[in-house]
Amino acid sequence: MTFYLTILHLQSPCPENNASFLSRITFWWMTGLMITGYRHPLTNEDLWDLNEKDKAYEVAPLITTEWNKEMRKMKHRDSYSGTLYLFFQVSSSPSLALALLRAFGGTFFFGGFLKFLHDCLVFVSPQLLRELIRFTANKDEPVWSGYLWAALMFLSAIVQSLILHQYFHRCFVTGMRLRTAIISIVYRKSLKLNSIAKRQSTVGEIVNLMSVDAQRFMDLTTYLHMIWSAPFQIAVCMYFLWDTLGPSVLAGLGILILMIPINAYLSMKIRQLQVRQMKLKDERIKLMNEVLNGIKVLKLYAWEKSFIRKISGIREKEIKLLKSTAMLAAASSFAWSCAPFLVALCTFSAYVLSGNELTAEKAFVGLSLFNVLRFPIMMFPNVITNVIQASVSIKRLSAFLKYDELDPNNVHDIMPPAHDDSAVLINDGTFTWGGNDESTCLKKINLRIRKGSLVAIVGHVGSGKSSLLSSILGEMQKVEGRVHVQGSVAYVPQQAWIQNATLKNNVLFASEYSPRYERIIEACALEEDLEMLPAGDSTEIGEKGINLSGGQKQRVSLARAVFSDADIFLLDDPLSAVDAHVGKHIFKHVIGPNGELKNKTRLLVTHTLGFLPQVDQVVVIDNGVISEVGTYAELLAKKGSFSEFVTTFTNTEMNKLQEEHHSDLTELKEIEKSMDLTRADSVSSLVSRIDSLKQSKLSLNDDKVAVMKQVQELNEKKKLIEGEKSETGRVRLGVYLKYAKSLGYVQALLVTFFAAATQISSVGTNVWLADWSSNPNASSPVIRDRYLGIYGAIGAAQALFQLCSSFCLAYTTLTAAYHLHSIMLDRIMRSPMSFFDTTPLGRIVNRFSKDIYIIDEILPVIIRSCFMCVFSVSSTIIIICVSTPIFLAIIPPLVIMYFFTQRFYIATSRQLKRIESVSRSPIYSHFGETLQGVATIRAYKVQTDFINATDEKIDKNQMAYYPSISSNRWLATRLEFLGNCIVLFASLFAVIGRNSLPPGIVGLSVSYALQITQTLNWLVRMSSELETNIVSVERIKEYTEIHTEAAWDVPDSKPDSDWPTEGIISLENYKVRYRENLDLVLKGINCKIASGEKIGIVGRTGAGKSSLTLALFRILEAAEGNISIDGIDISTIGLHDLRSRLTIIPQDPVLFAGTIRMNLDPFDIFTDEEVWYALECAHLKGFVVGLDKKLDNEVAEGGENLSAGQRQLICLARALLRKTKVLILDEATAAVDMETDDLIQATIRTQFANCTVLTIAHRLNTIMDSTRVLVLDAGRIIEFDTPSVLMSDPESAFYAMAKDAGLV
Repeated sequence: MTFYLTILHLQSPCPENNASFLSRITFWWMTGLMITGYRHPLTNEDLWDLNEKDKAYEVAPLITTEWNKEMRKMKHRDSYSGTLYLFFQVSSSPSLALALLRAFGGTFFFGGFLKFLHDCLVFVSPQLLRELIRFTANKDEPVWSGYLWAALMFLSAIVQSLILHQYFHRCFVTGMRLRTAIISIVYRKSLKLNSIAKRQSTVGEIVNLMSVDAQRFMDLTTYLHMIWSAPFQIAVCMYFLWDTLGPSVLAGLGILILMIPINAYLSMKIRQLQVRQMKLKDERIKLMNEVLNGIKVLKLYAWEKSFIRKISGIREKEIKLLKSTAMLAAASSFAWSCAPFLVALCTFSAYVLSGNELTAEKAFVGLSLFNVLRFPIMMFPNVITNVIQASVSIKRLSAFLKYDELDPNNVHDIMPPAHDDSAVLINDGTFTWGGNDESTCLKKINLRIRKGSLVAIVGHVGSGKSSLLSSILGEMQKVEGRVHVQGSVAYVPQQAWIQNATLKNNVLFASEYSPRYERIIEACALEEDLEMLPAGDSTEIGEKGINLSGGQKQRVSLARAVFSDADIFLLDDPLSAVDAHVGKHIFKHVIGPNGELKNKTRLLVTHTLGFLPQVDQVVVIDNGVISEVGTYAELLAKKGSFSEFVTTFTNTEMNKLQEEHHSDLTELKEIEKSMDLTRADSVSSLVSRIDSLKQSKLSLNDDKVAVMKQVQELNEKKKLIEGEKSETGRVRLGVYLKYAKSLGYVQALLVTFFAAATQISSVGTNVWLADWSSNPNASSPVIRDRYLGIYGAIGAAQALFQLCSSFCLAYTTLTAAYHLHSIMLDRIMRSPMSFFDTTPLGRIVNRFSKDIYIIDEILPVIIRSCFMCVFSVSSTIIIICVSTPIFLAIIPPLVIMYFFTQRFYIATSRQLKRIESVSRSPIYSHFGETLQGVATIRAYKVQTDFINATDEKIDKNQMAYYPSISSNRWLATRLEFLGNCIVLFASLFAVIGRNSLPPGIVGLSVSYALQITQTLNWLVRMSSELETNIVSVERIKEYTEIHTEAAWDVPDSKPDSDWPTEGIISLENYKVRYRENLDLVLKGINCKIASGEKIGIVGRTGAGKSSLTLALFRILEAAEGNISIDGIDISTIGLHDLRSRLTIIPQDPVLFAGTIRMNLDPFDIFTDEEVWYALECAHLKGFVVGLDKKLDNEVAEGGENLSAGQRQLICLARALLRKTKVLILDEATAAVDMETDDLIQATIRTQFANCTVLTIAHRLNTIMDSTRVLVLDAGRIIEFDTPSVLMSDPESAFYAMAKDAGLV
């Protein structure tokens, strides 16, 4: 499926593969890209290809194989019972963690070995410091030994750095592979989910698994080895401390042991909160996804505020939980941050109180060991938290991966020998969608379809027609019976599934181009449409076919099926959305006995009676049971339910036509005489004629205003969906100010103050310790107690400031996160429809999932680390300079080297992060598109092509991520070299000035220098992480500044609460265009519609019918002129005041996940009695009463557990509830059978008798009883009179349309 795959630039191979050993350990192979990134902002073309072993097609099979092994263990366990079951239960539960470990453990465990070597080297530096202090204290030591210790310290630090970053690189690569594996396996699983599993997991939840949960695994791999490394470092540290300070160290050990249960309790509480918070995140993303899918309906019904409240309510709960989690994490962090000082305080106190003298050697070797202890102690709780988060993610992923899949035995592809001439055979089939929706089941189905036959499937709304096709596809749960399907299948769903690709690629789908293509385009009546599109069949179609009309989408879907050249065609009412004679054209040239598919097996679900005489067999379904099967003539002769329906329908329709057309009585009598129902042929011709009247629409094609809009908007451009913008260069100061403003300037200053005070207190304790250890009289009890008391007091102040800093930061960052989400949500909901037409939903969802996650959970940690590093580095430099002033001489060159290294790195790193962010959205967009069309994808058996497309999108994303993590290592090796130089110079200056420096000052200076290596690296890493992650704020800021539509409420211009009371509509010189600088689509409309009039709006393609409706709701704003309703200019009032007082029944019925009641009345304005009455008038009461929970019955995401007709009837019930004075109908009955259509038309006539009704006429017969008909042409009114007057004038445009539609 080459058309669908992202066409990647031919990338050059990664230079790492051919790099030398020295280049690999120093990451020199990255330098070329770093220079390129410094010279100009990086683009996709600058990136290297991903290493083969890191590509999705290599990684995905590894995890799939291992997970399948785990699943086999579960099936093996399930085969045991009794005692054996209990014995195997624990060991045989499928473990995703084990599967991941087996698949990717090799690289990870080698990284662990490198970590072990590094940990051993860490303890060399304190021993060398001991020797250096001894050297400065003992003036008789030869000078060369001092230089030797300094050189060895430098060499030890260099080797440590190189080993550490090889370890980190392997961990990051493992994390990258884990993310690829998780996204791949989740995508593959989603293609196999059965109907029950699909309901249990929404698009939002699965996107979270791909984004948030996969990210957590990446975060975890970096420091997972700390689980064993931290206890190992603590144990070795304790050994050396015992060697230095003796049994006194046990006092410090007691503090560490006391910390463990405290931290364990806090970790447990954090885990519980994490689980709850992830559920809320899923719920929020799921709702956001639905809102974006149904945004047009929300705007037409003025429901935005209701949904903003719902989303904000979930967000408030989420932030509340995040704050609780952050406070507990701050308490845990405070406990561990204080631990090194408390250990030092208790150890030194025990040491001096037991009669020992605290010398500089003892104090600073001990202090440097406590500093070694600080990292594992501080990291351990973070690792525990990450493990907790990952365990939550493991559970969620495992639960998803264990969902039931489609049973391949639902359908057998080998036909029994006795039925070799059959294409489809169902024996005693009983099917269900699962859950409690028993009303949608099929019961005791027996059906045989011969090869090459044309079979029509008819029945009322919700009777199970679409379900029958789904059972043949294997989409339904088979309770009993057997289904045999012989041959390949093509499927045209009732709601066409269109990809975000060119129209040509939508038709070709998984096939290669062949000359048949042009013939099929003509047969499916798409030629004229191609002429209208800006780039013909190369025009890009937006998400969900946004720039095609309903009929065009259906015809593209049909063309796709025909081009596939399958053996069996399942056609789910493809003619409902097209005009009458377009329908005839398609039936004649595609579906019918002489059509393109004449030798193929065709199952056609239809509400169109006129085609039934031409089919080989009619299958009648009633309440999930096949009630009758036979030819059209046989069923009429039977005089069963089908015959009764046809007769009733014929009589009703003819009476209606008599009234509508005022036809002469003679013709009617002849028609009545011809209605001898024993003669099937006369009924056939009669029904055929009625059907032509009934199905007539007014032009060869649907109303293609949506396409005209695109033609005008884009002129000669092919692309509709705009590429996602990616900023270049430095993150602007405005982004930081936006975030600081969200934090609150006072709160930001307060956080800075507490962070600075914490570091000053920390330095104070060490300076005091240096003074203490250098005082020869410190052993006297009075002086000793004074030193000890002040040492403890400064430490207590440090702990207090640390606690205040953590709490203050947690509170302010989450308040800012809530504020940014609220502004973005408000802006998105207030955006005009043009924004949603040109922006993929996956891109918007990405902002609400990944970017909000970074602001919620990642940025606070980075900000805290930045503060800590900045103040730590500053204090280290100051202390070394004060201790050895000669050090000032080497600061300028070090600062210059540091500055250039940092600028080199940040320029590249920042742009790589941006490219990675932008390339992430297509993964989610493609995924959402796949889920919507999963039935079609499975029917055509093109899962492999879609999996390949996803793999390529993942690889494109990882192409930016891999150099990003490698650039971190490139930076770290160079910065740590600078840090090691600081250690070298601090040691050398201590050796040079040993005659003037007391040992305490040497100890203080060098022990701080030993810390700076990692701190300096962390400072640049964190400042870069801040800049790369603040990109999320930049991306959200972009969406908080998009252009919005007019105000929802204008307090100074609010209409009366009962407005409009009359429904008088007046248009004066009204002109409108879709966007600035585009041509007008309505060109000076002048008309007045009286109260209670029923107006039919007709016109050729692009005449402006839909534009007029959109203008009434101010989806389009006037370029000139005005519209007034009951004397009020609609442009002067708020959009919600306007839209909530008008009612529309749209062409596409949109429902939201929630209860039936919520879908009818999201604001809870109406009583249950009113809701039931609306359902009764909409002919849905019987259906809802039959449901378990009645009004509280759950509607699946997108209303998937209801038929298309039932969804349309719920939209009618919405309109009946609102009962405004003005009603607009836009082909509201396309998805319902004719009998239901009649009921709906009757309901509208009675319930809206006193209302002004505007009907965009897609079927001319629906507006023949209108008060007046408004005929539009090229944006102008050309006729506006009663139907009888217009029909009496053979020269009128309306008469010509009626003639085209077969009404005259």
